[in-house]
Amino acid sequence: MRIISGTNKGKRIIAPKKLPVRPTTDMAKEGLFNILNNQYYISDLTILDLFSGTGNIAYEFSSRGVEKVTAVDGNFDCIKFIKKTASELNFPITAIKSDVYKYLERAPITADIIFADPPYGFSTEDFLKIATLVFEKELLTENGTLIIEHGKHTDLSAHSNFVEKRNYGSSVFSFFAKEEV
Repeated sequence: MRIISGTNKGKRIIAPKKLPVRPTTDMAKEGLFNILNNQYYISDLTILDLFSGTGNIAYEFSSRGVEKVTAVDGNFDCIKFIKKTASELNFPITAIKSDVYKYLERAPITADIIFADPPYGFSTEDFLKIATLVFEKELLTENGTLIIEHGKHTDLSAHSNFVEKRNYGSSVFSFFAKEEV
């Protein structure tokens, strides 16, 4: 995995093979950040990265100047790796070991972008539960966006906050926003 833009552009990060992860591909990540660059001033954002795994997305936001990134994952080794890498790269990432659903129930923050990359094997209900909790707990800022990465066989368009989806190979990003009042 590599950082595709910002202060650490081109930096390769090698995660331990024992981590139970599937990092977002460079192609999908580049597509996602092209979308976000057209909607936001990236460096002004507050980011919550759920199911953060290796920290791939958190590093990309940090490299682009984001100063408030929280990475949440239930795996101790993933959190340990994120903390070590963030320290080496001098990235302001807060890494928290927690079950993501429990974290969302009591999350002490709101974010401009919440990115979730759960295992592709999750049921549609488990994916939708993420979106439901984010909106029930009002975890997004006024113009915030929830982005859930999933496989191409998962359809999240039934959620009332669903806006659109974008396909990048076998990865799909579903975008959610607050409903207009």
